[in-house]
Amino acid sequence: MKKRSWLAALTMLTVVTSACAGGGTAGTTGGAGAAAPKAGDNGGGKAAPVELRIMWWGDQKRADITNQALRKFEEKNPGIKVVGEFAPSSGYFDKLNTQLASGTAPDVFFLGGNVVDYANKGVLLDLGPYVGKELDLSDMDKGMVEYGTFKGKLLHISAGANARGIIVNTELFNKAGLPVPQDGWTWDDFAKTSKEIADKLGKGYFGTYDFTVDGMDISLKQRGKQLYDMEGGKLGFEQKDAEEWFLYWDKMRKDGGVVTPELQVSNPPSDTSKSLIVTGKAAMGLTASNQLVAHQNLTKDKLTLVQVPRGPKGTGVVFESSQGLSGYAKTKHPKEVAMLMNYWINDPDAAKILGNDRGVPVTSKNRDLLKKDAGPVDQIIYDYTSSVSEATKKEPVKVSYNPPGFTEYSKLAETTVQEIGFGKKDVKKGVEDFYNGTVKIFNNNK
Repeated sequence: MKKRSWLAALTMLTVVTSACAGGGTAGTTGGAGAAAPKAGDNGGGKAAPVELRIMWWGDQKRADITNQALRKFEEKNPGIKVVGEFAPSSGYFDKLNTQLASGTAPDVFFLGGNVVDYANKGVLLDLGPYVGKELDLSDMDKGMVEYGTFKGKLLHISAGANARGIIVNTELFNKAGLPVPQDGWTWDDFAKTSKEIADKLGKGYFGTYDFTVDGMDISLKQRGKQLYDMEGGKLGFEQKDAEEWFLYWDKMRKDGGVVTPELQVSNPPSDTSKSLIVTGKAAMGLTASNQLVAHQNLTKDKLTLVQVPRGPKGTGVVFESSQGLSGYAKTKHPKEVAMLMNYWINDPDAAKILGNDRGVPVTSKNRDLLKKDAGPVDQIIYDYTSSVSEATKKEPVKVSYNPPGFTEYSKLAETTVQEIGFGKKDVKKGVEDFYNGTVKIFNNNK
């Protein structure tokens, strides 16, 4: 799609009105840390503070700690004022796209695996000129730096790292008289275990959530493929690859080991407050490691993480960026944007405030800092991500990106799962329509 048509389309998007202002206060006139470059004079001899806007997605808890971290940044950089705003994940990108189309985007905004979409549109700030000056990447994991680099330009700074894994409600395994799965198990083991849990615990209990969509890229990587081939600029899988994966889940669903389509919709795994793992009705699911705390805080049942079942080429899971910060290409304050990003990844006070909410820190010093005082649940996360990081040294996996048009792709994939689950289409027809639709979305968003 040409840039002009892309901008025109974005202006037609409906802005989600549930976004809330994070609030921001002017920086103090004193405090530790170097002040930002002068932004102008207010007529009284003092430089007026530079004002940055930053936007992220998430719940109120994330907003609270994010704003707390921003206040600390202002304290250390009295020449900069930061105004934060956030939106729920369901409406965040509609809001961001509308602002980008109208030229009113924040100076800094968060992106996830869809960063490639925005890199291709030319709306992201090139951070290269500030590396080694305002932005220190010397202690950042190399894989994280590579993740944010597109065609030789650094456009994205990971704000946290995690690794996807199987979240396990150990209490349900105890009730079923089954051992908690161990790293090294296979997909056949996973299917068998899911059915056994459901059979032993009876009606209303399930072995696992359905993660056909979220697990597809992992499955592809385990066979040497991927959703999107960044280097080749093309889809990294064929229709038959998707069909094999969808057939696997269809059989599990018919065997009774998977959460029913109705409950998957009413109690989605993405809504922690409604999660069947939290309520003790589903034993397993796929999650990002940083979500373990949110789940554990809502249940007395002990939860843990184990690696995903193995395929022919290993687990296909990497120590990856959870989400990160990008600057707006049209920002008037690029140096201050770089300073804020530097604070986010390197400052120990920022690490203490933000914790693992967006994933473990991307710099080794801050990871070591937080691990010292980690509680039992956080310790599980650190141990798990470390084990994944070590495993990928022996079984390397390419950096993973979502295909262009990922939002449309995700909706299509979820719709396909529901159509098959509710019996509206068989797997063959469903996957055929899904693959053809994916190709169309990809071609329209190149």
